[in-house]
Amino acid sequence: MEVLQSLPPTTWGLVAAAVVLGWGLSWVWRWYRARRAHKALVAAVTAVGTDSLVDVLVPDGMGGNFHVDFILLTPVGILVIDLRDVHGNIFGGDQMSEWTVMNGAIRTTFTNPQSGLYDRVAAVKAVAGEVPVEGRVVFTRNGRFPKGLPKWTLMIDALRSEFPPVERAAFAGTVERFQEAWQQLKSAVTPSGMNQPRLF
Repeated sequence: MEVLQSLPPTTWGLVAAAVVLGWGLSWVWRWYRARRAHKALVAAVTAVGTDSLVDVLVPDGMGGNFHVDFILLTPVGILVIDLRDVHGNIFGGDQMSEWTVMNGAIRTTFTNPQSGLYDRVAAVKAVAGEVPVEGRVVFTRNGRFPKGLPKWTLMIDALRSEFPPVERAAFAGTVERFQEAWQQLKSAVTPSGMNQPRLF
């Protein structure tokens, strides 16, 4: 203790600077890892489309907007993705108003995301017109559905198998058919401030 008290102020200043520097480097590393993980998620989702809109607001027809995580142009039409990052075992069903998450000893619930997805799909359809529009709630690898997946729900690893990416040249005629509606949609949306997958 006496040794510590006898240290000169310069030494204490260096110790404090080292602590602050260590904390700063730790924060930067966590930020970098989170940003890299988010970019990987975005790349995994957008890979199934030939063009994409990410984190946009779609007019709801009543003066408001719906936030949409992803809108993708695919060979079969337009795909609306609601991305969820939920940790633990998820128990949900089509007729349940709330879904339950068990993460160790912690139990939480969140509102069934299917109705929100239907609203987003309807908003996109209203703007895009006669082009086929589908929607999926996509969960990251942090969650699991031990009792099976509800309707319109996918794990991120299954997204590419349900909507296989196709080279643009392979369906040029289809793209032509969807192009007008896609441009109309791109013109109608605005950027959204939400740019992370929702926890629930």
